[in-house]
Amino acid sequence: MRAAEFVSRSEAVTTRLGRHLGSLSAAGDVILLYGELGAGKTCLIRGIASGLGVAEYAFSPSFVLVREYRGRLTLYHMDFYRLEQPGEIADLGIEEYLYDEGVCAIEWAERAVGLLPEQHLAVTLAYVPDEAESRVIRFTATGPHYESLLERTVKAMEGPA
Repeated sequence: MRAAEFVSRSEAVTTRLGRHLGSLSAAGDVILLYGELGAGKTCLIRGIASGLGVAEYAFSPSFVLVREYRGRLTLYHMDFYRLEQPGEIADLGIEEYLYDEGVCAIEWAERAVGLLPEQHLAVTLAYVPDEAESRVIRFTATGPHYESLLERTVKAMEGPA
């Protein structure tokens, strides 16, 4: 499965989706998040953190750029919103995180074009017109590992809440 789409009508559903994704994630996974401000990227990452067994509350690292959360695997939550050029991101040494044994979840990934692994799971969150709490969440898997991860996440979402 290369792509899948969900409609989330609440933060609880977005968090649940992230929780399933986190529980199925493996060491070295890279999840790239795209979407407007307030679209739910951090909410999805809170779910990923929960699925990884992180006890802390995950919040946006906008001002520190990277937050680390310890769970079954370390979650590296990155946010490139405040960075304008890929060179600024390259200077951060993100390779250390991308090729570590943790899971990288990167908000505003479009700002790091050319610096991120070719194989990854991309997640785009978009507002649903005239439905303030609803979001369309589209997953695109690049590479066999991420196709499998996406397929298992879709199956998990089909099960009981």
